[in-house]
This record gives sequence, structure tokens and C-alpha cells, in this order.
Amino acid sequence: MSINAILQEFEKEAATTRRVLDRVPSDKLAWKPHAKSMSLGTLAMHIAMAPGYISSWPLKDTYEFSGDPTPTPANTAEILAVHDNGVATVKENMNKLGDAGLGQNWTAMAGGKQLMTMPKGALVRTIMLNHVYHHRGQLSVYLRLLDVPVPSIYGPSADENPFK
Repeated sequence: MSINAILQEFEKEAATTRRVLDRVPSDKLAWKPHAKSMSLGTLAMHIAMAPGYISSWPLKDTYEFSGDPTPTPANTAEILAVHDNGVATVKENMNKLGDAGLGQNWTAMAGGKQLMTMPKGALVRTIMLNHVYHHRGQLSVYLRLLDVPVPSIYGPSADENPFK
């Protein structure tokens, strides 16, 4: 794994994520598919802010989770702006980390207790990238439930077929 490979994947995935976020209707941000679910706006903002936010974690050897809630967005434009700023932040932070940094260990803490330790490369792969892909999939289901056309992600959707 190299920073260059991570950034190539991230840039492609970030463009896809932006297409999904762009479909989030501003008038439905408070909508939830279930009482235990995040609202549409909270989920979209979490997806938008996570990569830029998480990309700073491997720049240090330890991160203390504070449990701060995801901010509530006012509209889709705000979500897209947070996403776009996060893309630039990821590029900057990954270049600071560099290839050598990927093999160093990182520890997550909460309330002074150790939660996990992993190589920084695993942090980038599992939490910065895969975590966002997981939530993007959830968001596509939210959009479907709201009858919003779902964009193509890894292939055609019922609403969009880039192969036609």
C-alpha cells in the first residue's frame, strides 16, 4: 500500500460519494427510516466530513475519541461544501503521512482507555475509506426509500446506467 495508491482510490471514490451526496434533498434532512437510524442530514454530513476529519488521525500516534455529535446541516449545499473541503484535507494529510507513516502504529483511546491499536495504513483503509463506503451504501438506501433517483456507484442503479 502506498499513499499514491490510496489517493488514486480516494479521488475516484470521492467523486462517486459527491454524486450520491448531491442527490440528498434539502427538504428531507430530518427524515429517518427508523427510530434507531441517523437522520438523512446527519448521515449525509457524517459521510461528507468523515474522510477529512479522520485523515488527521494518523498524523499522530494516539487519538482520543470525544463523542462529539455530527453537526446538523442546513442544506445540501452545506453538505457538498464540507465534502469538497474534506477531499482537499485528505490529500494534504495523506501526503504529510507519507508511505513510511503507513506502517507505524496508531492507538484509539476513549475516556483514557485504549480501544484499539493498528498500523496507520489499516486505519486509513478501514476507518477513513471503508467506513465511508459503508455509510454511502446506507445513504443510497435512504435515497431509494425517499424515491430519489440513486446514482450509479459501482455499476448501474435502477435509475442510472452508465453502460447504455
